[in-house]
Amino acid sequence: MLREEIAQIVGYELEDPRLTPVTVTDVRLSENLRDARVYVLVAGDEAETVKALAALRHAAPYVRKQVGFALSLRHTPEIHFVRDTVEEQGARVDQLLAEIEHTRESQDSRESSPEERKDEG
Repeated sequence: MLREEIAQIVGYELEDPRLTPVTVTDVRLSENLRDARVYVLVAGDEAETVKALAALRHAAPYVRKQVGFALSLRHTPEIHFVRDTVEEQGARVDQLLAEIEHTRESQDSRESSPEERKDEG
């Protein structure tokens, strides 16, 4: 519920052009429920990401207030916006796996004897 509400506020209530490419991907609450880390993806380059995160951090008190009203929470958690790096990490893992596969293929082709290569062809 918290993620959906924050995504709604960020997407539709905040009228800041720096927030147009922002998508809320996840919200994680601390054990004591006092802090919420809100993970966001920003479509664009590094400069746009920095601008969007600055705008979100500036808007965090407003977002917290709106979440408290919408969800009728006794204690509304502090909102901390964080860049979501899951896609970047996934792309890096894909790149590393491709490099490993390429290395294996290169090693396999060097290890096979000339006779085996003739039999394969």
